Amino acid sequence: MKLGYKLAAEAYGPQELIRQAVRAEEVGYDFVEISDHFHPWLDNQGHSPFAWSVLAAIAARTERIELVTGVTCPTMRYHPAVVAQAAATTALISGGRFTLGLGSGERLNEHVVGKPWPSATVRQAMLREALEIIRLLWQGGYQSYDGRYLQLEDARIFDLPEELPRIAVAGGGPRAARLAGELADGLFVTEPDPSLIEAFRGAGGDGPLYAEAPLAYAATEEEAAAHALETSRWALTGWKVMSELPNPVNFDAATATVREEDVKEQFACGPDVERHLATIRQFTDAGFDHVVTMNVGPDPDAFLDFFGAELRPRLVG
Repeated sequence: MKLGYKLAAEAYGPQELIRQAVRAEEVGYDFVEISDHFHPWLDNQGHSPFAWSVLAAIAARTERIELVTGVTCPTMRYHPAVVAQAAATTALISGGRFTLGLGSGERLNEHVVGKPWPSATVRQAMLREALEIIRLLWQGGYQSYDGRYLQLEDARIFDLPEELPRIAVAGGGPRAARLAGELADGLFVTEPDPSLIEAFRGAGGDGPLYAEAPLAYAATEEEAAAHALETSRWALTGWKVMSELPNPVNFDAATATVREEDVKEQFACGPDVERHLATIRQFTDAGFDHVVTMNVGPDPDAFLDFFGAELRPRLVG
């Protein structure tokens, strides 16, 4: 099993994200995973730097820790040719430590380029075409592609690593998990659902299985829950809402009735080691082998110390 640290690009500026990644390497994490957003989920989170610039700086400041996008949408805000080039460059800068996490996106980030927001079925079809374009470009040479939704004309990536990055695809349901198994190297989920692994494996997938464990560390359960409610209540809306709302103000309105009790049901809140371990083990018991600790507590350094001293020894010992 490998353990990852979530770099919440909606909650911190670029320099702070780089600092946290360096500290994550110091306390023993195997990888960091960064969200790739244009907007934060809520205005009071207050940030949303360009993830690819942050990744480049992290690659230059670290030596061992692996880097993952969690996740990038390669169909609207970015053309897949740009993503293919960015991923290849990041792999070279990091010395092969990069995994490209991809998904069908959220309206929150993708509508900014002025295109209509497609149905979930169309978004999945677009993601399939994007995966095919990325794989095509990574073969080298000049390439063209004429899909139903996406096109590529005489494009070549000149700087390709000898070992190409792995691709992990977000699978919120069985259809996406099967797509991951068919065209990607790994699966990316947010729920401890073993049926998604079955769908991925059934479609031919045999690579790493990524999952995010929801944690909120603080000195008390109440402090952790209050901070999670303030900044991360959007996570309780579910994927059908998360993918459809256009702006932070909409997420603020959609979560106006969320209570601290609701947050405590989803996040492991407070300093209790056993509670945090139990949340993480839901995913490892379901079969996931790359678990990301997504801490939404108020103090990232306190959590990183907690991980190094309490969680990691219990999980890898």
